[in-house]
Amino acid sequence: MARLSDLIIYHPEVQSFEDLVKLVAKAGQDGERFLEFDVKPDYRDTPRKWAMMLETSFYWGDKK
Repeated sequence: MARLSDLIIYHPEVQSFEDLVKLVAKAGQDGERFLEFDVKPDYRDTPRKWAMMLETSFYWGDKK
């Protein structure tokens, strides 16, 4: 299971929500089966629908 907090903590190079979307997509592609939203991303560009966007990215990856 991928926890959003772990992804953010272990990847300090991620500096924007757009970068986080790419990281979440990669976690899904790398075989993670579940994504837990245990924190809200605190980036300046985090949209209101951040959870739906991350879930979509995790499930579909770069197949959008």
